Amino acid sequence: MDRRPRRLAALAAAAAAFVLLVGLSACSGGTASGGSSGSSGSVKGKSLRIGAVFLDSQGFYGGVKAGFRSAASASGAKLKLVESNPGDDASKEASFVSTLVSSRVDALIISASSQTGSVPAIRSAAKAGIPVICYNTCIDQADLGKYVSAYVQGDPVAFGKNTGNAAADYFLKAGITHPKIAVVNCEFVQVCTLRRQGFEAALKAKVPGYQIVSNQAGTTEDKSVSVATNQLQAHPDLNAFYGESGGATFGAYKAIQSGKKAGKVVVFGSDMTTDIANALADGTVIKSITDISGKVTGKLAWEQVQRVLQGDHSLGKTVDDPITGYTADDKTAVQQWLTAHADGLP
Repeated sequence: MDRRPRRLAALAAAAAAFVLLVGLSACSGGTASGGSSGSSGSVKGKSLRIGAVFLDSQGFYGGVKAGFRSAASASGAKLKLVESNPGDDASKEASFVSTLVSSRVDALIISASSQTGSVPAIRSAAKAGIPVICYNTCIDQADLGKYVSAYVQGDPVAFGKNTGNAAADYFLKAGITHPKIAVVNCEFVQVCTLRRQGFEAALKAKVPGYQIVSNQAGTTEDKSVSVATNQLQAHPDLNAFYGESGGATFGAYKAIQSGKKAGKVVVFGSDMTTDIANALADGTVIKSITDISGKVTGKLAWEQVQRVLQGDHSLGKTVDDPITGYTADDKTAVQQWLTAHADGLP
């Protein structure tokens, strides 16, 4: 068997990796080691290279990036963001973080793809002296305290309870004592499992006759439409969906619209976007949304990067990310959100 094509492919891959690494190093602004340009003192006027890992391509992460950039600019730092979207893939995430470690970025912000699977990548960055700031999702608590400078997080159980309370109030007002609910989930990360636990705890307290008839994965909109459509077909007596993420929420909404179930099946969801806000303002299908602002998350993440680069190297700090609830009954609040986010970034 002629092995030359394989050898050539391997050489080409190695060359490509070398070019990428050299390119990253070339734009480091002379930083010799992770965090060295951000030593004790103000970051104003300093050139900083920050690695950024976004969990997926949903709108929330665009808001995080915008909020992070804006806060860095306001502090006077000269920011170079080296970013990647590994698409929930821990191996791709690890490969990208390895490149960041080799090129010695000043800090890393990351929404981790796995509570356990992301530990080696985060550990490698921390051991190389690169401060790690988690946001939205992170690694398990024990490892977080060893390797993560700060975790920006909205309490996921409280997040779910907010949605569950809104759902319970809707069911009680409608006289539905035994609602049948389908969940479109993002439970490959623990945050979403905790959201559902909070959601169910609130329902159990107010509408104990509720039933979760289906719980299936559908994080992104393209997949969630298909998942929700199948759930509708399998459960023609369904009363509602719970969408654990923005993509899950809007996918359920679109499935209801295409299945001509508007007015019969409703959605209680998560993570505001312009499309979701417009559907909530209409109020026929989406009845409530619990939200954590991407822009606020990005701002809080920058504050933690700045704290560490100015000399505070304590680990395991938890930073509270505000949670806001919106309902179809409060159209003023929904319109205010649309006005404040006219750029489309949540």
